[in-house]
Amino acid sequence: MTSTTSTATSSDSARTPGKAPAKDPWDLPDVSGLVVGVLGGTGPQGKGLAYRLAQAGQKVIIGSRAAERARAAAEELGHGVEGADNAETARRSDIVIVAVPWEGHAKTLESLREELAGKLVVDCVNPLGFDKQGAYALKPEEGSAAEQAAALLPDSRVTAAFHHLSAVLLQDPGIEQIDTDVMVLGEQRADVEIVQALAGRIPGMRGVFAGRLRGAHQVEALVANLISVNRRYKAHAGLRVTDV
Repeated sequence: MTSTTSTATSSDSARTPGKAPAKDPWDLPDVSGLVVGVLGGTGPQGKGLAYRLAQAGQKVIIGSRAAERARAAAEELGHGVEGADNAETARRSDIVIVAVPWEGHAKTLESLREELAGKLVVDCVNPLGFDKQGAYALKPEEGSAAEQAAALLPDSRVTAAFHHLSAVLLQDPGIEQIDTDVMVLGEQRADVEIVQALAGRIPGMRGVFAGRLRGAHQVEALVANLISVNRRYKAHAGLRVTDV
């Protein structure tokens, strides 16, 4: 009498797929067709980022509370940059960079919660205070500006990046490339990689994964140290991450 109990064969084992090879961390998506909106795009950092991204061929919309101010700044930058009020900028963009002053950060995001729903938001705001001893880091109740953004925008995909860039260098048309790394933080790898790729569109720049949003405070706070470096050495210091 033969047994009817089935057993796995060696051929069955051979058909079991093996573990997929690890993804190359520098295999980043093509973001050239995405529209980038910059809230606070009339300020030094936002304007500089808008200029560099547009110069690299990205479609960029500058946002401001006053549409006329945004359009004037866009006309000044050229390279196809458009200007609009913050709400229209958020609606029309695939990626929205938040470069508003810290003092207006929460209020701006609260007012745009609906327009930013479903969007990839990149927060580059640095909560800083200043006194006679220089710049120092502030600690928001949520932990960081990026975490505050995530709390205020539950329907958005919030990341953090572009904190350590010199607005002076970004806006200088005589400088062809910005030799610096951009620390990128976020909860979803796909979103982080989009922001890394966006940073890499700017000549000389590289986006480097730097952890989850809970680590954003120390990245934001480091700007206070860079300000001290720049003041002492009359420089426009950025960061480079070695061995990656």
